[in-house]
Amino acid sequence: MFTYRGKVVTEKDIAFIQELIASNPGISRWALSRELCRQWNWVQPNGALRDVVCRGMMLELHRKGDIRLPEKKRSVRNPFVDRQKPEKTQVDQHPLQTELSDLKPLEFHQVRRSTDEKLFNSLIEQFHYLGYCHPVGEQLKYIVYARRRPIACLAWSSAPRHIGARDRFIGWSERMRKDHLSLIAYNSRFLILPWVRVPSLASHILGCMTRILPRDWNRIYCHGLYYLETFVDKDRFAGTCYKAANWIYLGDTTGRGKNDRTNRPNRSIKAVWGYPLAKDFRAVLCGGKG
Repeated sequence: MFTYRGKVVTEKDIAFIQELIASNPGISRWALSRELCRQWNWVQPNGALRDVVCRGMMLELHRKGDIRLPEKKRSVRNPFVDRQKPEKTQVDQHPLQTELSDLKPLEFHQVRRSTDEKLFNSLIEQFHYLGYCHPVGEQLKYIVYARRRPIACLAWSSAPRHIGARDRFIGWSERMRKDHLSLIAYNSRFLILPWVRVPSLASHILGCMTRILPRDWNRIYCHGLYYLETFVDKDRFAGTCYKAANWIYLGDTTGRGKNDRTNRPNRSIKAVWGYPLAKDFRAVLCGGKG
């Protein structure tokens, strides 16, 4: 038995892949992976084939000697290799200092795969202390506008696989976590642009996002969200805006990262904050009734 990215592959599965390869001589690895996804109904919640993960799994089996893939017909450039940093975009940086009531209503634009995505990437790269990092998995990006000016950016993506404080708070088993992790979204970036000084703006934006994000996620990815989470670097921030927006402090990360082999901290400790989106979030995440 073999496990790849949470997918358990049995000896029977390997024999099926071998037969699939044998019965489709001459087709590419790309075509094989897509056909295997169709045969196994291995799809994302929105119905798209998981062919990228499938190709990785088949390549790993090939390297182990369990299957023999056809020779590569062509080398496809990996878009994540030598990725260029976002280009700088000029925006109005005149100080904006006022009361929140004078800015309302704010406009929330979901910009992923839109003409404004480059602006989002540029603002994060220039003004967020972590810079821009291309997210993986399901993801949405938002620019918040006031008076037609961008004032904030938020990025949301698939949740990390294992966070001790979160997993204990939810109370799910490893199997439940693997089955229902897609029902959680992770706030990977939150930026109030540095020339914006508006009391309570950050917590107000977070409150709005709890209503906007689930609707957009369901429309784009065809499944709901029941829980939000984020990490706050304790050396830099106190998490005040999350607390003010009724997020729950759950504890701290270990500071070791997912590939740690030393059991010693090798990065800054992060505070783990969570926000349940439904009263029955535990029943859904643990039982899959959503």
